[in-house]
Amino acid sequence: MRGTTKIISSTHPSLNLSHPTPDSFIWNTLIRAHAQSGIQFSLPASSPFSIYLRMRFHGVEPDFHTFPFILHSISSPSHLNLGKQVHGHVFRSGFASDSFVQTSLINMYSSCGSFNSAHQVFDEIPNPDLPSRNSIISMNIKSGFIDMARKLFDEMPERNVISWSCMINGYVKCGEYKEALDLFREMQVLEVGFVRPNEFTMSSVLSACGRLGALEHGKWVHAYIDKCGMKVDVILGTSLIDMYAKCGSIERARSVFNELGPNKDVMAWSAMISGLAMHGHSGECLELFVQMQNHGVMPNYVTFLGVLCACVHGGLVNEGMKYFEMMSEKFGITPLIQHYGCIVDLYGRAGLIEKAMDVVKSMPMKPDVLVWGALLSGSRMHGDIKMCELALKELIELEPTNSGAYVLLSNVYAKMGKWENVRNVRHLMEAKGIKKMPGCSLVEVGGILHEFSVGDESHPETKEIYLMLEEIMKRLKMEGYAGDTREVLLDLDEEGKELALSLHSEKLAIAFIFIKTSPGTPIHIVKNLRICSDCHVTIKMISRIFNREIVVRDCNRFHHFRDGSCSCKDYW
Repeated sequence: MRGTTKIISSTHPSLNLSHPTPDSFIWNTLIRAHAQSGIQFSLPASSPFSIYLRMRFHGVEPDFHTFPFILHSISSPSHLNLGKQVHGHVFRSGFASDSFVQTSLINMYSSCGSFNSAHQVFDEIPNPDLPSRNSIISMNIKSGFIDMARKLFDEMPERNVISWSCMINGYVKCGEYKEALDLFREMQVLEVGFVRPNEFTMSSVLSACGRLGALEHGKWVHAYIDKCGMKVDVILGTSLIDMYAKCGSIERARSVFNELGPNKDVMAWSAMISGLAMHGHSGECLELFVQMQNHGVMPNYVTFLGVLCACVHGGLVNEGMKYFEMMSEKFGITPLIQHYGCIVDLYGRAGLIEKAMDVVKSMPMKPDVLVWGALLSGSRMHGDIKMCELALKELIELEPTNSGAYVLLSNVYAKMGKWENVRNVRHLMEAKGIKKMPGCSLVEVGGILHEFSVGDESHPETKEIYLMLEEIMKRLKMEGYAGDTREVLLDLDEEGKELALSLHSEKLAIAFIFIKTSPGTPIHIVKNLRICSDCHVTIKMISRIFNREIVVRDCNRFHHFRDGSCSCKDYW
């Protein structure tokens, strides 16, 4: 230790031995300042732990503030050994049972990726306090153990807003959005008058609403924010913009965006740009991009992702390449793999398959699943079997259980009537134990979310739904509807194919909405897969014949059906 302090003394003049010995408050202030500087490990002599060693050399005893300040600076797996050293000093200094120090140790081990050590610290605490319980819950969420986190959460004798927010956000991060909303409702029932949600809680709840496409939930949350008197600052405003855009209400997203006034940051602008892109408002999206720069806000990689998506959905090939080049040439932003994926998708959708392949070959990084998926999707759309098979081969190497790749190739073979090839793909999937992801559609009625899968018979009102669907299809046939049976991946007779098409999840969802709502009520559907061409034609007809505005969010974009046409202009 003395050898170390001599080095420190020679390289850190402010801690010269000739200076008077400061008390622990001054030393703690120095440790804290270096811990918060973010550069403590680039200069070992001035790292918080080195200053602590210097403090001990001067005979100054640590207090309960000292170790939390040091532990706060140890935040990556490469620092784990140092963290263990500090833990040893905690024991020797007699602070192992201090609750503040214990919580800091849990956070340190969690940040360093040593989850077992974090649990060991927690398990050795006889009566864990609220902060230590929150820390161990956060650690379990970070490591993906959401069920363990919930178990610990349920066992808490008391909870604060951090506890609830952490658990709700954990569900959102794990993709369990319904559970996040359920927990938020539980929070309101159990903690009324005691714990009020904060801006972080509401951002997480809004994110869950957006992912589910639960517009009524989202509108209620917005009203709740206003009722609680929370200020809709740029962070909460961005969450609202994102939620409304993902729930299909681009008008409300615009309203929130405009209400934020002149102090919008790059994330608020990017959220609005991305929202417009998702909804196919390519022209407005590109205009907003210009306005953003005129307001002195510089775009970042998220902004350009939205701009490129607008070009993809609008079929704006030349404009897309212009913005892609602009990223690096004008703004010094190095394109990420997502940006290259957009360009591959842009060319692929436009039928420029060779150009798309040239982009894949020229990428400075190895193409990922999304890039090959974009090439496969474009090739399938334009019937390029050779390129489909090439993209499929690459996809399988990267992700051997990716069912989507096999399904897309099956679609190509089915449309060309190559049923033997379709069967071969299906047999290959069966041999590898790969199951097709079932298509499902989510709708919200009266604040309750209802989920339908293809051919679903699990809903309590299945009989009424099927009767309504039968009536809808009869009316469509009277108006000239003929099912696009090329979408069916089974070698059935025409009647069987038409029946299979009629039972797609979005059609069941629409029939259910017809039962539950009055004529003219807008319909919002969230689908987990790409909408098929037959459903696209069907819903266009339904929007005209039954005078219904229907908004469908599939895995690619939004489709706004109105008066027999779609906002995508049949380009998706």
